[in-house]
Amino acid sequence: MSDAMTLIDRIYEAAVIPELWPDVCASLAEEVSGYSAGILTMGTDSAMRWVCSPNIAEQMERYATSDLKLPNPRPERSMQLSPMAFARDVDLMTAEEIAADPVYNTFLRPVGLGWSMGAVLVEPSGHTLIFDMIGRSSDGPFSQAALDRANSLKGDLARATLIASRMIFRQAENITSALSLIGLPAAVLSDDNRVLAVNEDMEALAPRIRTGAANRISLKNPAANALVLAALEQLSVVGASTVQSIPLAAEENTPPLILHLMPVRRHARDIFSAGLAVLIATPVGAAGPPDMRVLSGLFDLTPGEARVARELASGANLETVALKLGLKLETVRTYLKRIFLKTGTRRQAELTRMLSGLGRLSP
Repeated sequence: MSDAMTLIDRIYEAAVIPELWPDVCASLAEEVSGYSAGILTMGTDSAMRWVCSPNIAEQMERYATSDLKLPNPRPERSMQLSPMAFARDVDLMTAEEIAADPVYNTFLRPVGLGWSMGAVLVEPSGHTLIFDMIGRSSDGPFSQAALDRANSLKGDLARATLIASRMIFRQAENITSALSLIGLPAAVLSDDNRVLAVNEDMEALAPRIRTGAANRISLKNPAANALVLAALEQLSVVGASTVQSIPLAAEENTPPLILHLMPVRRHARDIFSAGLAVLIATPVGAAGPPDMRVLSGLFDLTPGEARVARELASGANLETVALKLGLKLETVRTYLKRIFLKTGTRRQAELTRMLSGLGRLSP
């Protein structure tokens, strides 16, 4: 197999195994005789997620948290002059603009870098996707041959993005379907409040809860709607792992509801998908431990892990769980480590708070 085909295969592998992207970025940079490569996504709220070759990670971290990422003229000019294709900085900017560019002067030139080329795409989720390759100052601008090589890979990079995005929509559909099996109204939301999937049980709650303008979740009650939006923002910005519970007052002939908003944690390098959150509506009643199918469906827990998680949700300690399930204490600890990893929690108390919000409430 040729080196070119190996790189293309690895691009598609990274679409489903996000931790492969840094090495793929390093190979992309080498392919065009550059120093580094990175992939960035910009949400509708200008939030940035990124992955890059390891040698540029420090500069990317500084750039992503700076104010300079927003006035950068290259992405907009690239979309105008070379839509859906790679373009070099020398094709998009004058020599004077390049020399005065604050991004270059702040992050690149101090470490011996000074040229770039990139492509801008819009992925199915509506996020802007940027492929960016950086060259050494001493090497001069990227050559036409390097530009042609980058554009020869553009189609594969775009298709890999589509695959990754479609996997997210499928995951969202699977989550809502799993919750529908036990009669729980549910919707999966992106980090900008767009509805990715909704089951019939949730649709039946309209107009109290419905999909409104721009495919965003909307609650009839203004106060509850504001609380949901605030909780979504907190999950996105703070990265909270606990379930946010929001009351929805009763209306004529309809019972009061409790809305549970919880994050769905994904790999940190899975930049092609919006952050996901599940909104579950339950009628007010007596809380109980979460259904094992809920645990398995939301967190991909094995049956053994789900049983341990369900017992922990009731507040039992590890020794009690081991005794009740007939397991060795060390086995329960092993399960707990796996549950932490899959739920994005770090402490047992944090895990218990999260899982207790998933208990099915009886009408």
